[in-house]
Amino acid sequence: MSEEKSEETYWKEFAKKHWNLIAVAIAACVILFIVGLLVLILYINSSPIGGMGTWTFDQWTLNNIVGFIIQIVLWELLFVGLPAGVFFGVGGYLWWTRLSDEDKQEMKARDKKKSHRKRNAGGSGGGGFFMFIAYCIYLAGQGRYDTPFGNESYSYWVFAWFFTLMWIFIIIGIPVVIILIIVYFTVWRKKSE
Repeated sequence: MSEEKSEETYWKEFAKKHWNLIAVAIAACVILFIVGLLVLILYINSSPIGGMGTWTFDQWTLNNIVGFIIQIVLWELLFVGLPAGVFFGVGGYLWWTRLSDEDKQEMKARDKKKSHRKRNAGGSGGGGFFMFIAYCIYLAGQGRYDTPFGNESYSYWVFAWFFTLMWIFIIIGIPVVIILIIVYFTVWRKKSE
């Protein structure tokens, strides 16, 4: 009988049954969002990287940006990620242990049914992050990793990005072409004959 319920009906009944859990989770998410904003604001105004929020854009280097990003991520993980993990991990475990066996079985059955669906998450797949790391490596190889942005014309930074892209195509593209040629002569050509 429970398998015949539509997704919408099931989740409406679930929300009515566990409204207090949903309210606590929403409140916790709002609090974590506010704490995350406060950590960001406080770090920007008190970070030695950036001169306590007083540097102009031309005083920043790539080294400063990478260090700033790493430190802000670590502070956010410490003050937002760790408490969120503990709260939702412990809270989720306590909620699951108090859930009735019938509800557990229904959730497991629905989850098993959903696991066979094809999922398309979208997203970039990390291409932007990979390009940023490659750009950092290229500038470090050029000896410009610690160069303030104001010391070079904007065209230098743009052309450095294009040269980074060119090196990615050379380093990754040539092996891919060689592998495709080998696969063509060893596998695909034999299948066509």
